[in-house]
Amino acid sequence: MRKVDVITLGAGGGAYPAAFRLAHAGKRVVMVDPKGVMSGNCLAEGCVPSKAVREVAERYRQSQAFEQFGLTGKLGVDFAAVMAHKNQVQRTRYAQHADELAKLEGRLSLVSGRAHFKDEHTVIVETEDGEETYRANHIIIATGSEIFIPPLPGANLCLNSHDLYALEPNIDTLPERLVVIGGGYIGIETASFLRAFGSTVTVLEMADQLLPGMDTDFVNEISPLLDPAIQCITGARVEAVERGDDGALVVRYQMGKQRKTATADAVLMAVGRHPVLPEGAEAIGLQIERGHIVVDNALRSNLPHIYACGDVNGRVPLFHAAVGQSLVAARNIVGGEAPLAYFNFDAVPTTIFTLPAASFVGHTRASLRASGTDAVEAAYSFAQDARAQILNETGGELRLFFETGSLRLLGGWVIGLDAAQLIGEIGIAVATGLTAHDLAAFCDQHPMASEGISQAARTLF
Repeated sequence: MRKVDVITLGAGGGAYPAAFRLAHAGKRVVMVDPKGVMSGNCLAEGCVPSKAVREVAERYRQSQAFEQFGLTGKLGVDFAAVMAHKNQVQRTRYAQHADELAKLEGRLSLVSGRAHFKDEHTVIVETEDGEETYRANHIIIATGSEIFIPPLPGANLCLNSHDLYALEPNIDTLPERLVVIGGGYIGIETASFLRAFGSTVTVLEMADQLLPGMDTDFVNEISPLLDPAIQCITGARVEAVERGDDGALVVRYQMGKQRKTATADAVLMAVGRHPVLPEGAEAIGLQIERGHIVVDNALRSNLPHIYACGDVNGRVPLFHAAVGQSLVAARNIVGGEAPLAYFNFDAVPTTIFTLPAASFVGHTRASLRASGTDAVEAAYSFAQDARAQILNETGGELRLFFETGSLRLLGGWVIGLDAAQLIGEIGIAVATGLTAHDLAAFCDQHPMASEGISQAARTLF
């Protein structure tokens, strides 16, 4: 048995930032991950590789927009080269993480294996060479989530995000016809990318709207900006996927009492993810609800020496949120029994990386209505924005929600131009409690879309 100060179950965003911080603080730290590498699903098959594809698609889409004005020549796209670019980005970042880890040799180590609990302080790790046992003063559970595959006839015929975005994926040829099962963020983002490259795309979503669970008004602002060639069908309950006599895939679905089919060369299953709980988590007494480990805002579970960060706690399943939670956990471990830091779950930016993108942070109209909070809205249309006019991206808006009376910023959304960049500035304002007066007084750069934040705030005065 090896005794350590801290062991992390996982080496992704919910684990390695804490591991590095704790190692620098003099703690003996071990990370355990079945992948044997750092950065978890984000780099393996998630945000980094998908955005590597997305950014190429965005630039290709923009070039086509300028082409209609005769400003650029006609461009083509080599999908195999796009995927090669994605692979290279992943390799570069894996090498970067390996270099970072090597600098802390002797204080921090990464073990390739799968961990399970023996008791609340003891973890057994199954490696290729056999079992290793660790006893730790503190444990950070950051085992993440994995793709959910429903018990659907023909599910084995479908691709998933791993098949598309993993290093050296199973697909490097653009499908002529694609059906996406699931209109959540993974499904609708991928639909946008592949449609931009030239695929004919159909999205089948069982709920009554795309991006189910998100603010309906927010979704209604995004939908008209998506490529109208993407056929989005809501209220569609998929029943089976079959291989036709001609080799094509046939997706059978039901809408009301009608049964319909959609034919494709490839089908992407994108119906969500579910948390991965380490074996023995329930047996040692961890509180688990709806498949997630329950934590407080200090990231502590009901066993105060065990923390749970990232997707496994289900609070905000995003990589950057996991990183922030990981650092909070590290600070609290160093601090001892009394928490020194808390994570603000209400100020985490979320972006739907469609083409164009849409982002929100904090409260939106629906959550304010649900909580009974009175708010004042301020908006800025990109139709009046100089940068949007330069780029011919004048659809969409920036909208801010302020508390009535104090005019403290409670949340906001950006739909369209530079959404993923602008939402960070709004997020800082939410997190620090800035008011409409503060935002209105700040002169952001011209001609950049960020000046829309202060312009929106000024409409209240």
